[in-house]
Amino acid sequence: MAKNITEKIIAAHLVAGEMTPGAEIQLKIDQTLTQDATGTMAYLELEALCAGMADPETARVKTELSVAYVDHNTLQTGFENADDHRFIRSCAKKRGLIFSRPGNGICHQVHLERFGVPGKTLIGSDSHTPTGGGLGMLAMGAGGLDVAVAMGGGAYCIPMPKVILVRLSGKLSPWVSAKDVILEVLRLLSVKGGVGCVMEYGGEGVKTLSVPERATITNMGTELGATTSIFPSDNTTRAFLEAQGRGGDWIEISADENAQYDDVVNINLSELVPMVALPHMPDNVKKVREIAGLPVNQVCIGSCTNSSLEDLLKVAAILKGKRVHENVSLAISPGSMQVFSMLAENGALADIIAAGARILECACGPCIGMGLSPASGAVSLRTFNRNFEGRSGTADAGVYLVSPETAAVAALTGVVTCPTTFGDPPKIEQPTAFLRNDNLLELPASEEDAAGVEIVYGSNIKPLPVTEALPANIKATAVLKVGDNITTDHIMPAGAKILPYRSNIPFLSQYCFAQCDENFAKNCKALEASFVIGGTNYGQGSSREHAALVPLYLGVKAVIVKSFARIHKANLINAGILPLSFANEGDYDKINQGDVLELPYVRKRLENGEALELLNTRTGEKYPLVTDFTPRQRDILLAGGLLAYTV
Repeated sequence: MAKNITEKIIAAHLVAGEMTPGAEIQLKIDQTLTQDATGTMAYLELEALCAGMADPETARVKTELSVAYVDHNTLQTGFENADDHRFIRSCAKKRGLIFSRPGNGICHQVHLERFGVPGKTLIGSDSHTPTGGGLGMLAMGAGGLDVAVAMGGGAYCIPMPKVILVRLSGKLSPWVSAKDVILEVLRLLSVKGGVGCVMEYGGEGVKTLSVPERATITNMGTELGATTSIFPSDNTTRAFLEAQGRGGDWIEISADENAQYDDVVNINLSELVPMVALPHMPDNVKKVREIAGLPVNQVCIGSCTNSSLEDLLKVAAILKGKRVHENVSLAISPGSMQVFSMLAENGALADIIAAGARILECACGPCIGMGLSPASGAVSLRTFNRNFEGRSGTADAGVYLVSPETAAVAALTGVVTCPTTFGDPPKIEQPTAFLRNDNLLELPASEEDAAGVEIVYGSNIKPLPVTEALPANIKATAVLKVGDNITTDHIMPAGAKILPYRSNIPFLSQYCFAQCDENFAKNCKALEASFVIGGTNYGQGSSREHAALVPLYLGVKAVIVKSFARIHKANLINAGILPLSFANEGDYDKINQGDVLELPYVRKRLENGEALELLNTRTGEKYPLVTDFTPRQRDILLAGGLLAYTV
């Protein structure tokens, strides 16, 4: 039977389950990655798993490759971040992981350059792990505990996704880039248009896109809510890997001629124009020319979406011999030390500096609010993947998502400018050989020496929240009611003030849902138990499991919504919080914040696979709930979370 790319890789890694859309499948995971904002928790969870093994001192990761990156919390204004990095480094050394030191680059860019392999499976504790799909990997974001289980040799469990073919034809016009492709897909499908699906790219247009361009598209495919996005592995992929000195990693992967798809989206690359996502959602997309003339205060170029050598060489060519507008602050962060070094070596970095740009280190930086927050009320053009309200660190700033070309032109003109009006486009050739310097990568201790390596805990690192087995009944107050498209940034914000405490759940808890209700934490602490009520696509955005662990710490027993984002629902199950959805979406309107709600006989009904219902004690009404848990998920919830279930 003919298979598409997604089906081929899943079939080759299937441990258990049927490849029927929606059914739970278990996959063997070849590679994992973590970053430091989520990694500290992931390694605390890995250590908890190792503690239950026969010889905890010699326990090692069982994947083909696992890498621990430091790229988020690199702004060290106190001891907290440095302590977390030391903890992660010691875990990597003891448990058999490669450690990517601060400054080496953003995990997704470095992994693409040095470690990604076509046809392999990869999960990472970062929602933009699908960047690896640009190489033909089945690469997925996951919660830290799922990554820890995979490192321990366990399978990764997901619903079998549907597969949508995005058929590309034609060729990008001058000044139009890969960023415009994914913004067009978001315009067509919305931030929930990919939920439960893999976006598989095919068609003749694929051949016109470089690996960095493909990676930009798969990276930002996360904003569709997709399980992942993937391109074929072809001669373009082989040329990229050979230039990285990794030609031996290449294999060809393509869909069979008569492969079937659940849906098809057709995009003619030749018809695309420069696009922009307006505040405050990545799918609020218009053509750049529709907002041309808008004054710009800040331009940030970088992030895991657009910080490749190809991107920044184009930016350097646009800036060369010119000067950044006096009203604009331009900041550029290379995606990796490889990119940074090659920019310096060929003179492009000098052109960028001479134009008046501020050069940041090879890290996520402003994308997660880690520095470079805009002025109040400012307009900030960014080549990033998210423009959620307040994510930049400035609550009332307007963040617009654009391509590097559009960003660079606006930095020179001082206003939003369609780059097609700016003259001749930059012409960049792909290098035949990339600079390879791995001196910021540390190899783990040998198996013989690992037992002598001490795990170093800092004083800011607190124990994991305690979970309990599911009780017979749950009666709790609806402590918060929120609307549609609530992101994990709403639940557990990022930013320079909060990120250093990602390993300190008690301290972090005071910021939970602060953007929605500044009294949320206080209200939770005043209650023995609580529920959160939400709308559609609840929990979209980052894979951060803190958005589940912190509510767990605050006593949230269930989250009851119209629909969930995939990773967040999995994280809630892993934390032992019931993720429930209304069978009738209209019942959402019948609940008020402050209502006392009850899940009667919840344990018995879950054990028996029976439907659950929610009783509103204020009105006496009962609302049927969707309980589409697999037997494995039911057992995890009954045990009180994945850690209790596993150990």
